[in-house]
Amino acid sequence: MKLKNKIALITGAARGIGFAVAKRFAEEGAQIVLADVMEAELETAKSKLANLDVRVMTVKMDVSNREGVASAMDMIEKEMGSIDILVNNAGITRDAMLHKMTDEQWDQVIAVNLKGVYICGSEAAKRMRERGSGVIINTSSVVGLYGNIGQTNYAASKAGVIAMTTTWAKELGRKGVRVNAIAPGYTMTEMMSTVPEKVLAMMAEKTPVGRLAQPEEIAAAFAFLASDDASYINGHILSVDGGLVL
Repeated sequence: MKLKNKIALITGAARGIGFAVAKRFAEEGAQIVLADVMEAELETAKSKLANLDVRVMTVKMDVSNREGVASAMDMIEKEMGSIDILVNNAGITRDAMLHKMTDEQWDQVIAVNLKGVYICGSEAAKRMRERGSGVIINTSSVVGLYGNIGQTNYAASKAGVIAMTTTWAKELGRKGVRVNAIAPGYTMTEMMSTVPEKVLAMMAEKTPVGRLAQPEEIAAAFAFLASDDASYINGHILSVDGGLVL
């Protein structure tokens, strides 16, 4: 078990990639904190981890609210212990073409996907620096590297996550804290359930391996970067995309 007794906080953990990461971490022996704004879905997610021999805690968290994030982390450390791993995974989409995108759509995505990562990262960094250890893994996207039609706000937020990742790696590496990011390609999460079959087929065709990723495949990359196997990896953006960007 590569993460035995590590305490991992995962945002956006109620479903999708976030839940897959939580499950994989639990299988590797980590103690899990599931954080999300969807309180009812958090409890469902927690129940799915009941068969694993690890402690699981749920926290309703709006990542864009610093006071709430700081309070949640204080509570986690009081009840569970020091946070060893932070996975900044919470994210939303509000897609529209540039000429149709509203300021509200822009602000909503930036608040969660960029400001939320900044707030959670800074609050975790304060605690990890003091201890001289910790791992932060941010969820970016291939869209943050190469853009995507109809996603000006999302692409900008995910590109910003990459910039923050490399900056934090330089700031925190000397303090014993590693910071990396995962840039997933097209992944079959619940979010994809509303995407028409022909669009999914087009996505698969664009990907050299000929299919979309399963959340568990993305989670495996998170588990590697969180573990001591990646002890000398810092400031890296790992694309897990089936060769999509080749």
